[in-house]
Amino acid sequence: MLLTITYAGENAADLGYLLHKNPSRPQTAEFNFGKVHVFYPEIGANRCTAALLLDMDPLDLARGKQGSTGSGLFDYVNDRPYVSSSFMSTAISRVFGTAMSGHCEKNQALADSALELSATLVMLPCRGDTGMLEKVFAPLDYEVKWEGGLLDGRFPEWGDSCYVNLTINGKVRLQDLLRHIYVLIPVFDYRKHYWINDKEVDKLLAHGSGWLENHPEKNFITRRYFTKLGHFTKQALKRLNRLDNGEGGSESPVTEGESEEELPRVKIPRLNDQRLSAVLGELKNSGAKSVLDMGCGEGRLLQLIMKERNFTAIAGTDVSTIALIRAADNLKLDRMAKNGKERVTLFQSSLCYRDKRFKNYDAVSIVEVIEHLDENRLPSFEAVVFADAAPTTIIVTTPNFDYNVNYTGLRENKFRHGDHRFEWNRVQFRAWADSVSARNDYSVRYEDIGEQDENQNTPTQMAIFRKNAPQKPTTPDAMEDTV
Repeated sequence: MLLTITYAGENAADLGYLLHKNPSRPQTAEFNFGKVHVFYPEIGANRCTAALLLDMDPLDLARGKQGSTGSGLFDYVNDRPYVSSSFMSTAISRVFGTAMSGHCEKNQALADSALELSATLVMLPCRGDTGMLEKVFAPLDYEVKWEGGLLDGRFPEWGDSCYVNLTINGKVRLQDLLRHIYVLIPVFDYRKHYWINDKEVDKLLAHGSGWLENHPEKNFITRRYFTKLGHFTKQALKRLNRLDNGEGGSESPVTEGESEEELPRVKIPRLNDQRLSAVLGELKNSGAKSVLDMGCGEGRLLQLIMKERNFTAIAGTDVSTIALIRAADNLKLDRMAKNGKERVTLFQSSLCYRDKRFKNYDAVSIVEVIEHLDENRLPSFEAVVFADAAPTTIIVTTPNFDYNVNYTGLRENKFRHGDHRFEWNRVQFRAWADSVSARNDYSVRYEDIGEQDENQNTPTQMAIFRKNAPQKPTTPDAMEDTV
């Protein structure tokens, strides 16, 4: 991802003083999310351009950086290394933090002056709403231009890309330009790579001070900046409205060090990690000793279950032999001690056909599986799992279709994965689970998994089914015993 800043004016190379980066020497800094390169592709007496290039490895984003103890943040297929996102905002605050504060010891007068500046952001997520580019940047006295294009020139029927190359021009102080970009990039992407907490409100108000409180789109900007998290949006708007009314505020200054280091160290777990953790917690709470993971895939959940000594018999099944081979490798079955191998079983099967090997387990987990079945196969699935295998506890997770509107680039009414045959909203999922539990003598409760959206709830929904205890017979003899 690339940001360029151009200064057109007398002694334009003084842009290097303002940015605190020498135009004659390219610089590279390495952070936990990738490398940031700063260089000057254009240096002239009346025009100078500085470029910030952020280079990230998509595998590091998915797996976690090599040598680190943390897991990755995103799925393997993601657009993060190529688009202007919160990673870019963080890179700006880290590399140009002093410039954002407005300090320039060697030329403070220039730092305090409005200059002829332009900035170009490559691949800014826009989701087709290019009108918002004008609405957000024009009130800040920028001339706004953008270039779009087809999603893929070979397949024009796919329509336009949801990304644009944006250029803004205006007479503005450099510190204000950087603060505007820092705040507004996440507004268009609204998918931050770190956990949002109360300190993020202070950061927004510090970088938005002097312009955001008077912006006609401040409600939209604030809501999107906090990725639709209503609690933080309300806090920020309350304080912004106080500033707009001239009541002042308690904005904490954001130092360069704080912007650079504090928040990005706190990573939000990937959705899959949250999902597996929630399922494992329910399995542990169920009191089960034996567990069968149906549709186990490459064995990620089984790896977690193996670490819990309370589970004495563990099994995984999948229709894919390749997935089972990978699961065996991930579990290191070939290197496992004899007692460990006796504890774990992997076998190929389908959860739409009865199999005696499914029986006699205390709990069954079915994680992100049912949406890969044709809906007309669900009665067979129900007969196999709930009626025939009939474990005490059954845990089912599936995507919440309502939440899909929060995924950048996902077209309206499309599913999250090409192999999904359906995706249910909350009402549909609960209607199905309620009817299944009633037909098979189970009780059911529901839990939400993932980041909460004030309108669409969470990305994953989970149902925990519990077999009802058999009723004691009410024969006359039994009644005598209780008298």
